[in-house]
Amino acid sequence: MVREVVRIDETLCDGCSECIPACHEGALQIIDGKARLISDLMCDGLGACLGHCPQNAITIESREAEAYNETKVMEIMVGKGRNTVQAHLNHLKEHGEKDFLREGIGYLREHADQIPFHIEEVIKDVHQADHDNQACGCPGAKSRSFEPRSAMIDATDQNISGPSELRQWPVQMHLINPSAGYFNHSDVVLAADCVGYALGDFHQKWLKGKTLAIACPKLDDGQDSYVQKIKNLIDEARINTLTVMMMQVPCCHGILAMARSAATDAQRKVPLKAIVVGIEGDILKEEWL
Repeated sequence: MVREVVRIDETLCDGCSECIPACHEGALQIIDGKARLISDLMCDGLGACLGHCPQNAITIESREAEAYNETKVMEIMVGKGRNTVQAHLNHLKEHGEKDFLREGIGYLREHADQIPFHIEEVIKDVHQADHDNQACGCPGAKSRSFEPRSAMIDATDQNISGPSELRQWPVQMHLINPSAGYFNHSDVVLAADCVGYALGDFHQKWLKGKTLAIACPKLDDGQDSYVQKIKNLIDEARINTLTVMMMQVPCCHGILAMARSAATDAQRKVPLKAIVVGIEGDILKEEWL
């Protein structure tokens, strides 16, 4: 059958293994110094591993492939523990794969007496994730815009140093809503989580007058949804520019890969800038792409 599966460009892959933890299904392994797709039937083709490759060696292609098998995947997931199982089910839910999700939950219930954790707690948490992601269900996810503190203080007050330039909430990529009004025609900074801690002048020099989204390309789950959100910012919010700020460590470059993928898929074209921040707080590279 023809379906979408992972493709790995071995000429680009350097065997860093950053993609391995992102593949909850266990379809990827490092073999002979290169990432390999070890089984078509374990690759769901949804691309959770895409944003984790600093070399942009992973893409999704349509080709003749063995059918994805959720039961086989669940057999592997259970051995990896509760958190991996839940991340996998959340992954299916975020992509609307209701049949696979139903099959996965059915497997858990059918084998409940052989599984070393409480499956009903996992199922409850997966269903709860939908509720928590509703803005009305989580006060921390409610969209808010406000004047930055720099506009509210007396600039002559010597006791005030480095006021916040943040002008909207929320900022984490899982929580932002690209349809929120404050994104419309704005200049967006997409920053890796650590950037704001490494750069002492982040607010005054890089954030002032801009909207913000943050993400960790190494640790965040469900990053495939990030690409769609960035695409929506470009096409629907019609942002003016997108500045991607990442740390110098290789795993951090996945955030740029996400932005590039979204920019390529978007109908509109926007200026895209990449900034690499050193771990000692200096700017190592800044360029328009």
